[in-house]
Amino acid sequence: MADPHELTALEQADAVRRRQLDPVELVEHHLRRAEAHAGLGAFALLTPDRAIERAREARRAVMAAGDPAELPPLVGVPTGVKDLNLTAGVRTAFGSAVYRDFVPTVDDDVVVALHRAGTVSLGKTSTPEFGLTCYTEPAGQPPAVTPHDPTRTAGGSSGGAATAVAAGLLPVAQGSDGAGSIRVPAACCGVVGLKPTRGRVPRGPLAGDVTGMAVIGPLARTVADAAAMLDAMAVDRPGEPWTAPLPSGGSFLDHARRPPGRLRVGRYARPPVPGAEVAPECLRVWAEATDLLVDLGHEVVDVEPPFPEHAVAAVETVWAVLAHAVPVDPAREDELLPFTRWLRARGSATSAPDFLRALQVTQTVARAAVTAHQAHDVVLTPALAHLPPAVGWFSGSGDPAEDFARQERFTPFTTGYNLTGQPAVVLPLGRTGGSGAGLPVAVQLVGRPAGEAVLLALAAELERARPWPVGPPTPVGGAAT
Repeated sequence: MADPHELTALEQADAVRRRQLDPVELVEHHLRRAEAHAGLGAFALLTPDRAIERAREARRAVMAAGDPAELPPLVGVPTGVKDLNLTAGVRTAFGSAVYRDFVPTVDDDVVVALHRAGTVSLGKTSTPEFGLTCYTEPAGQPPAVTPHDPTRTAGGSSGGAATAVAAGLLPVAQGSDGAGSIRVPAACCGVVGLKPTRGRVPRGPLAGDVTGMAVIGPLARTVADAAAMLDAMAVDRPGEPWTAPLPSGGSFLDHARRPPGRLRVGRYARPPVPGAEVAPECLRVWAEATDLLVDLGHEVVDVEPPFPEHAVAAVETVWAVLAHAVPVDPAREDELLPFTRWLRARGSATSAPDFLRALQVTQTVARAAVTAHQAHDVVLTPALAHLPPAVGWFSGSGDPAEDFARQERFTPFTTGYNLTGQPAVVLPLGRTGGSGAGLPVAVQLVGRPAGEAVLLALAAELERARPWPVGPPTPVGGAAT
Protein backbone atom coordinates (compact mmCIF):
# COMPACT_ATOMS: atom_id res chain seq x y z
CA MET A 1 0.00 0.00 0.00
CA ALA A 2 1.15 3.56 -0.71
CA ASP A 3 1.94 5.90 2.15
CA PRO A 4 -1.36 6.81 3.81
CA HIS A 5 -1.23 10.47 2.75
CA GLU A 6 -0.87 9.42 -0.89
CA LEU A 7 -4.29 7.75 -0.78
CA THR A 8 -7.42 9.69 -1.63
CA ALA A 9 -10.01 10.24 1.08
CA LEU A 10 -12.23 7.53 -0.39
CA GLU A 11 -9.29 5.11 -0.56
CA GLN A 12 -8.44 5.87 3.07
CA ALA A 13 -12.02 5.25 4.17
CA ASP A 14 -12.15 2.00 2.20
CA ALA A 15 -8.88 0.81 3.75
CA VAL A 16 -10.16 1.64 7.24
CA ARG A 17 -13.47 -0.09 6.54
CA ARG A 18 -11.63 -3.24 5.38
CA ARG A 19 -9.34 -3.10 8.45
CA GLN A 20 -6.31 -2.65 6.21
CA LEU A 21 -5.54 0.72 7.78
CA ASP A 22 -5.91 1.55 11.45
CA PRO A 23 -7.63 4.94 11.94
CA VAL A 24 -5.37 5.83 14.87
CA GLU A 25 -2.26 5.18 12.80
CA LEU A 26 -3.81 7.13 9.91
CA VAL A 27 -4.47 10.16 12.10
CA GLU A 28 -1.07 9.99 13.77
CA HIS A 29 0.59 9.84 10.34
CA HIS A 30 -1.16 13.01 9.21
CA LEU A 31 -0.46 14.76 12.50
CA ARG A 32 3.25 14.07 12.05
CA ARG A 33 3.12 15.52 8.56
CA ALA A 34 1.25 18.58 9.81
CA GLU A 35 3.87 19.18 12.49
CA ALA A 36 6.76 18.60 10.08
CA HIS A 37 5.39 21.12 7.58
CA ALA A 38 4.16 23.75 10.05
CA GLY A 39 6.05 26.38 8.07
CA LEU A 40 3.49 26.15 5.27
CA GLY A 41 0.96 27.93 7.50
CA ALA A 42 -1.82 25.39 6.99
CA PHE A 43 -3.05 25.18 10.58
CA ALA A 44 -4.00 27.84 13.07
CA LEU A 45 -4.25 25.14 15.74
CA LEU A 46 -3.63 21.40 15.93
CA THR A 47 -5.66 19.34 18.41
CA PRO A 48 -3.75 16.02 18.53
CA ASP A 49 -5.23 14.62 21.74
CA ARG A 50 -8.76 15.27 20.59
CA ALA A 51 -8.02 13.85 17.13
CA ILE A 52 -6.49 10.66 18.47
CA GLU A 53 -9.44 10.10 20.79
CA ARG A 54 -11.82 10.50 17.83
CA ALA A 55 -9.66 8.07 15.87
CA ARG A 56 -9.95 5.55 18.70
CA GLU A 57 -13.72 5.92 18.50
CA ALA A 58 -13.49 5.15 14.80
CA ARG A 59 -11.32 2.11 15.53
CA ARG A 60 -13.87 0.78 18.03
CA ALA A 61 -16.68 1.32 15.51
CA VAL A 62 -14.78 -0.58 12.83
CA MET A 63 -14.04 -3.48 15.15
CA ALA A 64 -17.67 -3.67 16.29
CA ALA A 65 -19.22 -3.45 12.84
CA GLY A 66 -20.61 -6.72 11.56
CA ASP A 67 -21.00 -5.28 8.07
CA PRO A 68 -18.54 -2.65 6.77
CA ALA A 69 -21.48 -0.99 4.99
CA GLU A 70 -22.83 -0.01 8.42
CA LEU A 71 -19.90 2.35 8.97
CA PRO A 72 -19.99 6.07 8.11
CA PRO A 73 -18.91 6.88 4.54
CA LEU A 74 -15.68 8.68 5.52
CA VAL A 75 -14.82 6.65 8.60
CA GLY A 76 -11.46 7.55 10.04
CA VAL A 77 -10.57 10.09 7.33
CA PRO A 78 -8.53 13.05 8.65
CA THR A 79 -9.82 16.53 7.91
CA GLY A 80 -9.69 20.06 9.29
CA VAL A 81 -12.20 22.76 10.21
CA LYS A 82 -11.66 26.30 9.02
CA ASP A 83 -10.90 28.75 11.80
CA LEU A 84 -14.08 30.68 10.93
CA ASN A 85 -16.31 27.78 11.98
CA LEU A 86 -17.30 27.11 15.58
CA THR A 87 -15.94 23.99 17.27
CA ALA A 88 -17.13 23.29 20.80
CA GLY A 89 -14.25 23.14 23.25
CA VAL A 90 -11.65 24.19 20.67
CA ARG A 91 -10.32 27.71 20.26
CA THR A 92 -11.87 29.46 17.28
CA ALA A 93 -10.04 32.72 16.65
CA PHE A 94 -11.51 33.75 13.27
CA GLY A 95 -7.92 34.46 12.21
CA SER A 96 -7.76 37.37 14.67
CA ALA A 97 -5.68 38.22 17.71
CA VAL A 98 -8.84 39.71 19.23
CA TYR A 99 -10.34 36.21 19.53
CA ARG A 100 -7.18 34.30 20.48
CA ASP A 101 -8.79 33.15 23.75
CA PHE A 102 -12.29 32.42 22.44
CA VAL A 103 -13.50 28.84 22.95
CA PRO A 104 -17.07 28.19 21.68
CA THR A 105 -19.50 25.96 23.54
CA VAL A 106 -21.31 24.82 20.38
CA ASP A 107 -20.37 23.24 17.07
CA ASP A 108 -21.41 24.64 13.74
CA ASP A 109 -23.85 22.33 11.96
CA VAL A 110 -21.23 21.43 9.36
CA VAL A 111 -18.82 20.31 12.09
CA VAL A 112 -21.48 17.97 13.46
CA ALA A 113 -22.22 16.65 9.97
CA LEU A 114 -18.57 15.90 9.24
CA HIS A 115 -18.18 14.08 12.54
CA ARG A 116 -21.25 11.97 11.82
CA ALA A 117 -19.78 11.13 8.41
CA GLY A 118 -16.82 9.59 10.25
CA THR A 119 -14.14 12.19 9.63
CA VAL A 120 -11.57 13.10 12.27
CA SER A 121 -10.60 16.75 12.59
CA LEU A 122 -6.91 17.39 13.26
CA GLY A 123 -7.55 21.02 14.18
CA LYS A 124 -8.35 24.44 12.78
CA THR A 125 -7.07 25.45 9.36
CA SER A 126 -5.71 28.94 8.95
CA THR A 127 -7.77 31.86 7.65
CA PRO A 128 -7.18 35.61 7.35
CA GLU A 129 -8.74 37.89 9.91
CA PHE A 130 -12.53 37.36 9.76
CA GLY A 131 -12.05 35.71 6.35
CA LEU A 132 -11.99 39.11 4.68
CA THR A 133 -9.10 38.74 2.20
CA CYS A 134 -8.17 36.52 -0.73
CA TYR A 135 -4.81 35.81 0.91
CA THR A 136 -4.12 34.15 4.27
CA GLU A 137 -1.69 36.14 6.39
CA PRO A 138 -3.14 36.26 9.94
CA ALA A 139 -1.34 38.24 12.63
CA GLY A 140 1.05 36.23 14.78
CA GLN A 141 1.01 33.17 12.50
CA PRO A 142 2.97 32.08 9.46
CA PRO A 143 1.24 32.92 6.18
CA ALA A 144 -0.43 30.07 4.33
CA VAL A 145 1.62 29.40 1.20
CA THR A 146 1.22 27.19 -1.81
CA PRO A 147 3.35 24.04 -1.39
CA HIS A 148 4.41 24.43 -5.03
CA ASP A 149 6.38 27.58 -4.15
CA PRO A 150 6.43 28.67 -0.49
CA THR A 151 7.33 32.24 -1.43
CA ARG A 152 3.83 32.63 -2.90
CA THR A 153 0.45 32.96 -1.24
CA ALA A 154 -1.94 30.03 -0.88
CA GLY A 155 -4.82 32.41 -1.50
CA GLY A 156 -7.70 32.89 0.88
CA SER A 157 -9.70 32.88 2.82
CA SER A 158 -9.60 29.05 2.98
CA GLY A 159 -5.85 29.24 2.42
CA GLY A 160 -4.91 26.93 5.26
CA ALA A 161 -7.35 24.26 4.09
CA ALA A 162 -6.02 24.37 0.51
CA THR A 163 -2.41 24.24 1.69
CA ALA A 164 -3.14 21.26 3.93
CA VAL A 165 -4.80 19.31 1.13
CA ALA A 166 -2.16 20.18 -1.49
CA ALA A 167 0.72 19.28 0.84
CA GLY A 168 -0.78 15.95 1.86
CA LEU A 169 -1.41 17.03 5.44
CA LEU A 170 -5.11 16.25 4.92
CA PRO A 171 -6.89 14.38 2.12
CA VAL A 172 -9.91 16.71 2.27
CA ALA A 173 -10.81 19.86 4.17
CA GLN A 174 -13.81 22.06 4.82
CA GLY A 175 -13.75 25.62 3.56
CA SER A 176 -16.11 28.53 3.06
CA ASP A 177 -16.56 30.89 0.15
CA GLY A 178 -18.02 34.40 0.32
CA ALA A 179 -16.26 35.93 -2.70
CA GLY A 180 -14.08 33.08 -3.96
CA SER A 181 -12.61 31.88 -0.68
CA ILE A 182 -12.67 28.19 -1.65
CA ARG A 183 -11.94 28.60 -5.35
CA VAL A 184 -9.08 31.11 -5.07
CA PRO A 185 -6.90 28.99 -2.75
CA ALA A 186 -7.80 25.84 -4.67
CA ALA A 187 -6.42 27.51 -7.80
CA CYS A 188 -3.29 28.74 -6.01
CA CYS A 189 -2.57 25.32 -4.51
CA GLY A 190 -3.59 23.03 -7.38
CA VAL A 191 -6.52 21.23 -5.77
CA VAL A 192 -10.25 20.88 -6.43
CA GLY A 193 -12.37 23.55 -4.80
CA LEU A 194 -16.16 23.40 -4.92
CA LYS A 195 -18.45 26.28 -4.01
CA PRO A 196 -21.87 24.66 -3.63
CA THR A 197 -25.24 26.19 -4.39
CA ARG A 198 -26.52 28.68 -1.83
CA GLY A 199 -28.41 26.73 0.83
CA ARG A 200 -26.80 23.40 -0.01
CA VAL A 201 -24.82 23.17 3.26
CA PRO A 202 -26.31 24.53 6.51
CA ARG A 203 -24.66 27.58 8.05
CA GLY A 204 -26.17 27.33 11.55
CA PRO A 205 -26.58 27.67 14.38
CA LEU A 206 -24.87 31.07 14.05
CA ALA A 207 -23.82 32.80 10.83
CA GLY A 208 -22.55 36.34 10.51
CA ASP A 209 -23.34 36.63 6.80
CA VAL A 210 -27.04 37.35 6.38
CA THR A 211 -26.73 38.13 2.65
CA GLY A 212 -26.34 34.54 1.48
CA MET A 213 -23.07 35.29 -0.29
CA ALA A 214 -21.02 32.89 1.84
CA VAL A 215 -21.39 29.13 1.57
CA ILE A 216 -19.52 26.12 2.93
CA GLY A 217 -17.88 23.54 0.68
CA PRO A 218 -15.04 21.06 0.20
CA LEU A 219 -11.43 21.21 -0.91
CA ALA A 220 -9.96 17.93 -2.13
CA ARG A 221 -7.38 16.44 -4.46
CA THR A 222 -9.93 14.59 -6.61
CA VAL A 223 -13.42 15.32 -7.85
CA ALA A 224 -14.75 12.12 -6.27
CA ASP A 225 -13.40 13.14 -2.85
CA ALA A 226 -14.98 16.58 -3.21
CA ALA A 227 -18.30 14.97 -4.12
CA ALA A 228 -18.12 12.58 -1.16
CA MET A 229 -17.39 15.41 1.23
CA LEU A 230 -20.27 17.44 -0.19
CA ASP A 231 -22.53 14.45 0.44
CA ALA A 232 -21.35 14.47 4.05
CA MET A 233 -21.99 18.19 4.54
CA ALA A 234 -25.25 18.58 2.58
CA VAL A 235 -27.60 17.65 5.41
CA ASP A 236 -31.03 19.06 6.13
CA ARG A 237 -31.33 21.54 9.00
CA PRO A 238 -34.71 23.08 9.84
CA GLY A 239 -34.82 26.84 9.84
CA GLU A 240 -32.14 27.50 7.21
CA PRO A 241 -33.02 30.70 5.31
CA TRP A 242 -32.01 29.13 1.97
CA THR A 243 -32.38 25.54 0.81
CA ALA A 244 -31.44 23.68 -2.35
CA PRO A 245 -33.08 20.51 -3.70
CA LEU A 246 -30.91 17.41 -3.69
CA PRO A 247 -30.30 15.78 -7.08
CA SER A 248 -32.44 12.86 -8.13
CA GLY A 249 -30.81 9.56 -9.02
CA GLY A 250 -28.34 9.18 -6.19
CA SER A 251 -25.68 11.01 -4.25
CA PHE A 252 -23.28 13.64 -5.53
CA LEU A 253 -20.62 10.93 -5.59
CA ASP A 254 -22.90 8.76 -7.74
CA HIS A 255 -23.27 11.62 -10.22
CA ALA A 256 -19.52 12.26 -10.25
CA ARG A 257 -19.07 8.68 -11.44
CA ARG A 258 -21.46 9.04 -14.39
CA PRO A 259 -20.84 10.60 -17.80
CA PRO A 260 -22.38 14.07 -18.05
CA GLY A 261 -23.78 13.65 -21.56
CA ARG A 262 -23.24 16.27 -24.24
CA LEU A 263 -23.38 19.73 -22.67
CA ARG A 264 -23.65 23.25 -23.99
CA VAL A 265 -20.82 25.29 -22.46
CA GLY A 266 -20.53 29.06 -22.57
CA ARG A 267 -17.11 30.61 -22.07
CA TYR A 268 -15.67 34.05 -21.44
CA ALA A 269 -12.33 35.40 -20.24
CA ARG A 270 -12.92 39.15 -20.16
CA PRO A 271 -12.86 40.17 -16.50
CA PRO A 272 -15.79 42.28 -15.28
CA VAL A 273 -13.56 44.19 -12.84
CA PRO A 274 -12.17 47.49 -14.19
CA GLY A 275 -8.40 47.39 -14.61
CA ALA A 276 -8.10 43.61 -14.34
CA GLU A 277 -5.94 41.93 -16.96
CA VAL A 278 -5.67 38.16 -17.43
CA ALA A 279 -2.17 36.70 -17.56
CA PRO A 280 -1.13 34.66 -20.63
CA GLU A 281 -0.72 31.48 -18.56
CA CYS A 282 -4.30 31.72 -17.32
CA LEU A 283 -5.63 32.37 -20.82
CA ARG A 284 -3.61 29.47 -22.22
CA VAL A 285 -5.04 26.93 -19.78
CA TRP A 286 -8.56 28.34 -20.32
CA ALA A 287 -8.11 27.85 -24.08
CA GLU A 288 -6.75 24.34 -23.53
CA ALA A 289 -9.78 23.53 -21.39
CA THR A 290 -11.98 24.74 -24.24
CA ASP A 291 -10.23 22.39 -26.67
CA LEU A 292 -10.55 19.51 -24.22
CA LEU A 293 -14.28 20.11 -23.82
CA VAL A 294 -14.72 20.12 -27.59
CA ASP A 295 -12.67 16.91 -27.91
CA LEU A 296 -14.98 15.30 -25.36
CA GLY A 297 -17.98 16.13 -27.53
CA HIS A 298 -19.35 19.23 -25.80
CA GLU A 299 -20.53 22.35 -27.59
CA VAL A 300 -18.56 25.43 -26.54
CA VAL A 301 -19.68 28.94 -27.48
CA ASP A 302 -18.41 32.39 -26.57
CA VAL A 303 -20.66 34.43 -24.28
CA GLU A 304 -20.53 37.88 -22.77
CA PRO A 305 -19.56 38.27 -19.11
CA PRO A 306 -22.87 38.48 -17.24
CA PHE A 307 -21.73 40.97 -14.59
CA PRO A 308 -21.66 44.71 -15.35
CA GLU A 309 -18.82 46.84 -14.03
CA HIS A 310 -21.19 48.95 -11.91
CA ALA A 311 -21.85 45.88 -9.74
CA VAL A 312 -18.32 46.13 -8.33
CA ALA A 313 -19.12 49.21 -6.23
CA ALA A 314 -22.24 47.55 -4.81
CA VAL A 315 -20.27 44.44 -3.86
CA GLU A 316 -17.64 46.60 -2.17
CA THR A 317 -20.34 48.24 -0.07
CA VAL A 318 -21.84 44.91 0.97
CA TRP A 319 -18.42 43.45 1.79
CA ALA A 320 -17.51 46.48 3.92
CA VAL A 321 -20.66 46.11 6.00
CA LEU A 322 -20.04 42.34 6.31
CA ALA A 323 -16.67 43.16 7.87
CA HIS A 324 -18.77 43.73 11.00
CA ALA A 325 -20.18 40.19 10.92
CA VAL A 326 -17.80 39.26 13.74
CA PRO A 327 -18.40 41.58 16.71
CA VAL A 328 -15.43 43.42 18.20
CA ASP A 329 -15.24 45.35 21.44
CA PRO A 330 -14.66 48.99 20.37
CA ALA A 331 -11.87 49.20 22.91
CA ARG A 332 -10.00 46.49 21.00
CA GLU A 333 -10.42 47.78 17.45
CA ASP A 334 -6.77 48.85 17.40
CA GLU A 335 -5.74 45.19 17.76
CA LEU A 336 -7.19 44.41 14.33
CA LEU A 337 -5.03 44.34 11.22
CA PRO A 338 -4.89 47.58 9.18
CA PHE A 339 -6.96 46.20 6.30
CA THR A 340 -9.67 44.96 8.68
CA ARG A 341 -9.84 48.32 10.45
CA TRP A 342 -10.05 50.16 7.14
CA LEU A 343 -12.80 47.94 5.77
CA ARG A 344 -14.82 48.08 8.99
CA ALA A 345 -14.52 51.87 9.01
CA ARG A 346 -15.86 51.92 5.48
CA GLY A 347 -18.73 49.70 6.58
CA SER A 348 -19.46 51.94 9.56
CA ALA A 349 -19.68 54.93 7.24
CA THR A 350 -22.30 53.18 5.08
CA SER A 351 -25.85 54.25 5.87
CA ALA A 352 -28.66 51.73 6.10
CA PRO A 353 -30.31 53.12 2.93
CA ASP A 354 -26.99 52.82 1.06
CA PHE A 355 -26.57 49.23 2.23
CA LEU A 356 -30.12 48.43 1.13
CA ARG A 357 -29.50 49.94 -2.29
CA ALA A 358 -26.29 47.94 -2.66
CA LEU A 359 -28.17 44.73 -1.85
CA GLN A 360 -30.84 45.66 -4.37
CA VAL A 361 -28.18 46.16 -7.05
CA THR A 362 -26.47 42.85 -6.31
CA GLN A 363 -29.78 40.95 -6.43
CA THR A 364 -30.82 42.61 -9.67
CA VAL A 365 -27.43 41.81 -11.20
CA ALA A 366 -27.66 38.22 -9.99
CA ARG A 367 -31.09 37.66 -11.55
CA ALA A 368 -29.90 39.08 -14.86
CA ALA A 369 -26.71 36.99 -14.81
CA VAL A 370 -28.54 33.70 -14.27
CA THR A 371 -31.02 34.61 -17.00
CA ALA A 372 -28.25 35.59 -19.43
CA HIS A 373 -26.71 32.11 -19.37
CA GLN A 374 -29.90 30.11 -19.02
CA ALA A 375 -29.27 28.37 -22.35
CA HIS A 376 -25.96 26.94 -21.13
CA ASP A 377 -25.44 23.96 -18.86
CA VAL A 378 -22.03 25.19 -17.71
CA VAL A 379 -19.94 28.36 -18.03
CA LEU A 380 -16.12 28.24 -18.32
CA THR A 381 -13.81 31.04 -17.12
CA PRO A 382 -10.23 31.32 -15.92
CA ALA A 383 -10.07 30.74 -12.18
CA LEU A 384 -7.77 33.70 -11.49
CA ALA A 385 -6.45 36.65 -13.45
CA HIS A 386 -2.81 35.87 -12.71
CA LEU A 387 -0.54 33.48 -10.84
CA PRO A 388 -0.44 33.58 -7.03
CA PRO A 389 1.77 36.51 -6.05
CA ALA A 390 4.47 36.64 -3.42
CA VAL A 391 3.53 36.67 0.25
CA GLY A 392 3.00 40.28 1.29
CA TRP A 393 2.24 41.56 -2.22
CA PHE A 394 -1.38 42.52 -1.55
CA SER A 395 -0.60 44.62 1.52
CA GLY A 396 2.84 45.69 0.34
CA SER A 397 1.82 49.20 -0.69
CA GLY A 398 0.76 50.00 2.86
CA ASP A 399 -2.54 51.38 1.56
CA PRO A 400 -5.61 49.25 2.40
CA ALA A 401 -7.52 50.74 -0.55
CA GLU A 402 -4.79 49.55 -2.93
CA ASP A 403 -4.79 46.18 -1.13
CA PHE A 404 -8.53 45.89 -1.85
CA ALA A 405 -8.06 46.88 -5.50
CA ARG A 406 -5.32 44.29 -5.95
CA GLN A 407 -7.57 41.61 -4.52
CA GLU A 408 -10.36 42.55 -6.92
CA ARG A 409 -8.03 42.46 -9.93
CA PHE A 410 -6.63 39.08 -8.85
CA THR A 411 -10.05 37.43 -8.46
CA PRO A 412 -12.39 39.02 -11.04
CA PHE A 413 -14.15 35.77 -11.99
CA THR A 414 -15.27 34.49 -8.58
CA THR A 415 -17.38 37.00 -6.64
CA GLY A 416 -20.20 37.28 -9.17
CA TYR A 417 -21.22 33.70 -8.53
CA ASN A 418 -21.54 34.38 -4.83
CA LEU A 419 -24.17 36.91 -5.85
CA THR A 420 -26.05 34.41 -8.03
CA GLY A 421 -25.66 31.53 -5.58
CA GLN A 422 -24.70 29.15 -8.40
CA PRO A 423 -22.34 26.23 -7.80
CA ALA A 424 -18.81 26.60 -9.18
CA VAL A 425 -15.78 24.32 -9.19
CA VAL A 426 -12.10 25.07 -9.77
CA LEU A 427 -9.97 22.41 -11.46
CA PRO A 428 -6.14 22.48 -11.74
CA LEU A 429 -5.97 21.56 -15.43
CA GLY A 430 -2.61 23.18 -16.23
CA ARG A 431 0.89 24.02 -15.09
CA THR A 432 3.13 26.95 -15.89
CA GLY A 433 5.95 24.68 -17.01
CA GLY A 434 3.86 22.09 -18.79
CA SER A 435 2.34 18.89 -17.50
CA GLY A 436 3.55 17.98 -14.01
CA ALA A 437 5.87 20.97 -13.64
CA GLY A 438 5.73 24.50 -12.29
CA LEU A 439 2.83 26.25 -10.63
CA PRO A 440 -0.73 24.97 -11.01
CA VAL A 441 -3.06 26.97 -13.25
CA ALA A 442 -6.80 26.42 -12.89
CA VAL A 443 -10.08 27.05 -14.64
CA GLN A 444 -13.53 27.65 -13.18
CA LEU A 445 -16.68 25.83 -14.23
CA VAL A 446 -20.03 27.30 -13.15
CA GLY A 447 -23.22 25.26 -13.08
CA ARG A 448 -26.88 26.13 -13.09
CA PRO A 449 -28.51 26.85 -9.71
CA ALA A 450 -28.63 23.59 -7.74
CA GLY A 451 -26.65 22.01 -10.60
CA GLU A 452 -23.79 20.39 -8.70
CA ALA A 453 -24.64 16.95 -10.10
CA VAL A 454 -23.95 17.96 -13.71
CA LEU A 455 -20.99 20.09 -12.66
CA LEU A 456 -19.35 17.21 -10.79
CA ALA A 457 -19.99 14.78 -13.64
CA LEU A 458 -18.29 17.15 -16.08
CA ALA A 459 -15.42 17.86 -13.67
CA ALA A 460 -14.80 14.14 -13.25
CA GLU A 461 -14.84 13.65 -17.03
CA LEU A 462 -12.20 16.35 -17.42
CA GLU A 463 -10.17 14.79 -14.62
CA ARG A 464 -10.20 11.43 -16.41
CA ALA A 465 -9.24 13.02 -19.71
CA ARG A 466 -6.44 15.16 -18.28
CA PRO A 467 -5.55 13.94 -14.78
CA TRP A 468 -3.60 16.25 -12.52
CA PRO A 469 -1.11 15.10 -9.86
CA VAL A 470 -3.07 14.08 -6.76
CA GLY A 471 -0.12 13.73 -4.41
CA PRO A 472 1.85 16.54 -2.75
CA PRO A 473 4.63 18.21 -4.73
CA THR A 474 8.05 16.63 -4.27
CA PRO A 475 9.56 17.99 -2.17
CA VAL A 476 6.70 19.60 -0.32
CA GLY A 477 7.37 23.31 -0.34
CA GLY A 478 9.79 23.02 -3.25
CA ALA A 479 10.22 26.10 -5.41
CA ALA A 480 8.34 26.27 -8.69
CA THR A 481 10.32 25.67 -11.84
